Amino acid sequence: MLTRVREDVCTALENDPAARSVLAVLTYPGLHAIWAHRIEHALWTRGYRLLARLLSQFTRFLTGVEIHPAADIGRRVFIDHGMGVVIGETAQIGDDVQMYHGVTLGGNDPRPVKRHPTVEDGVTLGANSTLVGDITIGTGARVGAGAVVVDDVPPGATVVGNPATVVDESHDGVTVAPEPAATASGGSVSLISC
Repeated sequence: MLTRVREDVCTALENDPAARSVLAVLTYPGLHAIWAHRIEHALWTRGYRLLARLLSQFTRFLTGVEIHPAADIGRRVFIDHGMGVVIGETAQIGDDVQMYHGVTLGGNDPRPVKRHPTVEDGVTLGANSTLVGDITIGTGARVGAGAVVVDDVPPGATVVGNPATVVDESHDGVTVAPEPAATASGGSVSLISC
């Protein structure tokens, strides 16, 4: 558990140029929502579904981020600013995904089927982007701010607009690792060093 917390804090420091210290990052509501989701997801998968839902609604109240307890979220997922993010029940999010405020991973089928997006590793989801239905956002893809995505996005592509269209496919699914934050040491906690 502490390893995952450390990964999350280091990811925030690496991806957010406004992050000045570990202590500052520990106040981020996007991280609080991810940490709470891990507990809620564990409860959900063990059959404590009502308790998981109650906790997820409390987390939503505290953070402004709504994540269904059944959603499957990978490692080092960073929700920057968080407010208004909605992640639906059958959503699947890979590792090293970065999303900004107002992102919606929504469903489009009233039946209990896979009805929310799959977001593969290394994807960036811009502010207020909306992804709807059982679609796949390929590894390393980027979704522009305000885009409405209703179809699959190829690995490495950049999509923008409503409806979203591909404007760049030159990345071939390769994700470039961000440079470590230069100011990550200021005010750090001894238990967490990146």
